[in-house]
Amino acid sequence: MRDKEIRKLPGQCRLGLLVSLLLMSTIAQATTTQNNCEELTLKQAITASLTGNPDLAAIKTRYESLAAIPSQRSTLPDPVLSLAGLNLPTDTFNLDQENMTQLQIGISQKFPFPGKLKLKEQSAAFEAEAALEQVGEARLNLVKTTRKTWWDIFYLQKSLRIILANQDLLRETVSAARKKYEVGKGLQQDVLLAQVELSRLIDRETSVKNSLEQKKAALAALLDRPPDLCFVLPTSTALTLPETPSVDELRKKAIANRPGLLALKKKIDAAQARIDLARKDYFPDFTLGAAYGFRHDLPDGSARANFATFKLSMNLPVWTSTKQDQAVAQRTSESLTSRHNYRAFRNKVQNEVTTEYSEYTNTMQQTELYRTSLVPQAEQTAAAMLKGYQVNKVDFLNVVRAQLALYNFKITYWKRLSSAFKALAGLEAATGTSVIRESIHE
Repeated sequence: MRDKEIRKLPGQCRLGLLVSLLLMSTIAQATTTQNNCEELTLKQAITASLTGNPDLAAIKTRYESLAAIPSQRSTLPDPVLSLAGLNLPTDTFNLDQENMTQLQIGISQKFPFPGKLKLKEQSAAFEAEAALEQVGEARLNLVKTTRKTWWDIFYLQKSLRIILANQDLLRETVSAARKKYEVGKGLQQDVLLAQVELSRLIDRETSVKNSLEQKKAALAALLDRPPDLCFVLPTSTALTLPETPSVDELRKKAIANRPGLLALKKKIDAAQARIDLARKDYFPDFTLGAAYGFRHDLPDGSARANFATFKLSMNLPVWTSTKQDQAVAQRTSESLTSRHNYRAFRNKVQNEVTTEYSEYTNTMQQTELYRTSLVPQAEQTAAAMLKGYQVNKVDFLNVVRAQLALYNFKITYWKRLSSAFKALAGLEAATGTSVIRESIHE
């Protein structure tokens, strides 16, 4: 705009226009900086999160620690080596004074009642398998969160581009209104109205940029990257919302494949093994031992035979009412807790599938409506209104309204599309399968 034209505008309008030009310069600089950022596709984001996320790594190491337990539980207790001096005379402590004096070396081994070690191994193995399924559950949740955050950023980037494009459109409207005002065919309030709407868009731009930075920091944290990581999402992404199986089929898939449910099943198995083990405690454990006693020769040089000792011992489980009975009751209650947890989580999973399925199907229909009808109609209406205003056939307020309607429809379209893909990510996490994938050509 020429300086001469700016000076013809009223004082408030000139100030607003200068502020807009300054902000446009700032936006151009920010766009140039953004173009130097790394492009991050959805596939790259998922791969990076699965590779570097510390929360997932912690769950994996927990499984690795539990996987080392079963072999420990199935191994016999360490044998016991004993050294003893038997029947030493306390008056002289001579080894050849008394016939029964001897130095003894012995070894003993405890043998739990048959079946106990196997049950200990089974319970530990089931716990390890449950931990492995929990790794799978954590992976699903991490992928879901990564996808949803990525789609939030995708929507905000699209919104920012629409806002900037709409600012340009409103600037054209301001120019048209100003020209009419200069030749006496327009009203000053038309210029001011367009300028107010332009200022609102600038305010909206600031808000979107703030949200965009927050979401980018959240995604960087999921990828275990610095919070100031500079990246942009692809601008040439072709999107297709796929059809999904029926909700009943998805519920069945969730029951069969959801790692969280499979983990709780393993915990039920582990609890049952502990019940069986508690019942085994009604039977005694055995200890076998052998010892060899060395005796010194008599003072006159006569040799004395050495002694061999063998023993079998066992514990006597006689306090059953306060020990074994209570242990069985405890393990039974733990088993019931595991079963209740499984039922509660199964209901939660089915609710998640139903909710995400409903969200996906509804937003998919809304997205198609905006794409095929509302946005094209709003584009035609806005273009027709602007042309009509230029030939004095349309009121300026209707032009602004048409442009704002187009802006809102476009923003809503990308919001619905992003929400659909987020619901699809939630649906895949809820079912625990990888058969539902959004079609993304990168």
